[in-house]
Amino acid sequence: MHIPERVIEDIRNSADIVDIVSDYVPLKKRGKNFLGLCPFHHEKTPSFVVSEDKQIFHCFGCHKGGNVFTFMMEHHKLSFVEAAQELAQKLGIQIDYEEDKGHQDENEIFYEINLQAAKYFTSNIIDPNIGGSARSYLTGRGISVKTMREFGIGYAIPSRDALINHFTGQSISIDKAIELGLIGRSSNDNRLYDRFAGRLIFPVLSPNGRVVAFGGRIMEKNDKASKYINSPESPIYTKGKVLYGLSFAKDQIRTEDYTILVEGYLDVISLHQNEIKNTVAVSGTALTEDQIQLLSRYSKNVVLFFDADEAGIKASMRSIELLLKRNFDIRVASLPDKEDPDSYVKQYGKEGFLNFVKSSKNFLEYQTQFYHNNGWFDDPIKTAHAIREIVKPLVFLEDQLKRTLLIRSLAEKFNLREILLENELNKELEKYNAKLSQTNVNVNVSSVSLQRGSQQLSGAKKEDVKTSLHYLKRERELLKLLYDGKPEILKLIFQFISPVDISLAKHRELFEQIKEEYEEKGEIDTAMLIENYRNEETKAYISEICLEKYFTSKRWEENAGMEARDNSVRFAKDIIKKIKVEQINKEIRSNNSAMNDAGSAEEQIEIAQKNMQLNKRIQEIISTLT
Repeated sequence: MHIPERVIEDIRNSADIVDIVSDYVPLKKRGKNFLGLCPFHHEKTPSFVVSEDKQIFHCFGCHKGGNVFTFMMEHHKLSFVEAAQELAQKLGIQIDYEEDKGHQDENEIFYEINLQAAKYFTSNIIDPNIGGSARSYLTGRGISVKTMREFGIGYAIPSRDALINHFTGQSISIDKAIELGLIGRSSNDNRLYDRFAGRLIFPVLSPNGRVVAFGGRIMEKNDKASKYINSPESPIYTKGKVLYGLSFAKDQIRTEDYTILVEGYLDVISLHQNEIKNTVAVSGTALTEDQIQLLSRYSKNVVLFFDADEAGIKASMRSIELLLKRNFDIRVASLPDKEDPDSYVKQYGKEGFLNFVKSSKNFLEYQTQFYHNNGWFDDPIKTAHAIREIVKPLVFLEDQLKRTLLIRSLAEKFNLREILLENELNKELEKYNAKLSQTNVNVNVSSVSLQRGSQQLSGAKKEDVKTSLHYLKRERELLKLLYDGKPEILKLIFQFISPVDISLAKHRELFEQIKEEYEEKGEIDTAMLIENYRNEETKAYISEICLEKYFTSKRWEENAGMEARDNSVRFAKDIIKKIKVEQINKEIRSNNSAMNDAGSAEEQIEIAQKNMQLNKRIQEIISTLT
């Protein structure tokens, strides 16, 4: 059963986003739009904008954005279908479901199989005849039955084919269960077997609470078997893009404005049970850029828990470098030997654990303390090595004042010469900047771009960066004009601009989508265009372009809000003119380079004639659009 597209359209057309959002967020009129405190992150100054005209929202603090469906999905942690049902109920719209005609989105099939597996594992652990040993183990670890249910902890019967038989009885695809890693196939005799047999099961959930994978802990000691096994990557699960416990933790992370990052399933579960719910785990993997990007949606403050040995130091430093690149504020807590968050909170309770968190050190002090405790500062050679390692992460810290204060604090606390730290830092900065100049230039398109802050211009020369930045900003201004949807301006833009004039691939994709919509319907519905994208970052990027708080052009604020035809058309012509002229100038520059390499006077004359024609074309464009 599914909701027909015509019903989705009825809901979208009937739902006024200002009315819907106002049920949850106090809004005040500000010009054409409405402003309020963002419901998705903690803030004191309003940065949450709702457009009644375009039926979209955007927060310039946490960068969430989209249409009315996106808002309901984010606010209530719903799937799209659930959000549509909730809106239909609010609006009094009857949903007449349609039968699926033998086709279901393949990923939905995978989600459903995982859900059925999770229910099966949970039913085992609550069955007194099956799950007694698993429940005893958990209660022995201090995990309550309520917490077991909350996290969906289950148990896989120690049988080769229990899950296989269950799936067969439920007409669930065994091939897809194999693809999900729930069932394995023996390489020796090609026989099928339950991969998680005899293990305690921890469902791994996506941020919106869907089962994407499983972790399994062995119950009976077996030297030939791993203590933990996890689902392999699948169409719905990428290991480096998921954090265990995030679906339970994200609201508290926003409230507390920091994340506690631990290593294991039971660490997360124990801390949540003790009402320390802003906790997630990397679950045995090294922290990845995707996981950090995921965390940045909720808070940019993090407390890391790592072992206090050299391996722990190295692991934490790798994570710290990635976090610094994303502008996180980082503290590190190092528990006493043979302690982990699970054991510590059991011994000292919530208050004791939170006091320990408060005593955590900034990342630089943590690293320096390790070298100090291990006597590195008593040996000149080791001291030199330690100082070099200490300052390396600072190159990723953008705030120069913060770098200076951290170095001064370290010098005072550990009796190090401040000038030595500064000199080594300068050397590392020179290396880092040299490395950057040899690679593609990262061009910051906006506070939210499709990579959450930056795009690369392949092959860009250093001297071209400023020009490239202006060019990409003009492309954003062009898109903003298109999303405004004024017929005369749409017609004007499409008369002169084609996809080949757009340099950034994602801008080109958005341009083509708008053009296709305009050619088909003769108008632009921004809220519907947003809905066509499944990628949340793309939705947020579009809403940011439409509702920019900090305008990309000094002239935009002056002109964009003006209804006078002459002003808005003149501004559109100016943007078109700049984009077209820049494209021709690129060709002229390319010709000039070719002229320098020309082997004969005839070739030089031919290239010069081409440039004359191109310059003539520039004058024609300027004349036409003036």
